[in-house]
Amino acid sequence: MTDHSVVLFDGTCAFCERSVKFIARRDPAGRFRFGASQSPQAAELLAGYGLSRQSARSIILIEDGHAFLRSTAVLRIARRLPAPWRWAGALLVVPRPLRDAVYGVVARIRHRLAGRSNACEIPPPEIRARMI
Repeated sequence: MTDHSVVLFDGTCAFCERSVKFIARRDPAGRFRFGASQSPQAAELLAGYGLSRQSARSIILIEDGHAFLRSTAVLRIARRLPAPWRWAGALLVVPRPLRDAVYGVVARIRHRLAGRSNACEIPPPEIRARMI
C-alpha cells in the first residue's frame, strides 16, 4: 500500500465536503489527500485511469495504482480509519451491485441532505495542506 491515497469528491456538494472533513479528522497521519473532482488536477489523474469526471459521478479513491468508485471507495476509505469506522470495511463482502444501489440512493439525495456548497469556500488549513 502506498503512503498516500487520493480521495476525489464533488466540490459543489456540502455532503461530500463534510465527508472530507470527517475523513481528515480521523486520519491524523495524513494518509489521504483530497481533491475536488472538478479540478484540472483531478481530470488529469482520472484520465490516467481511463475515467472522466462525467463518467465517474462518484466519490473516487485512488490507491495502490487502482481507482475505486462508489461504495467500494467509501468502504476502502472507512477501513483505513480508526475503529469503529474501520469495521464498515467488512461490508466489502456484500455484492457490489447491492452496495452500489444503496450508495446510489444516498448520492441522489445528498444535496437535499446537506445542500449545495460554496465552491469558493477555502478549506480549513489541515485540509488545505492535503489538497492535490
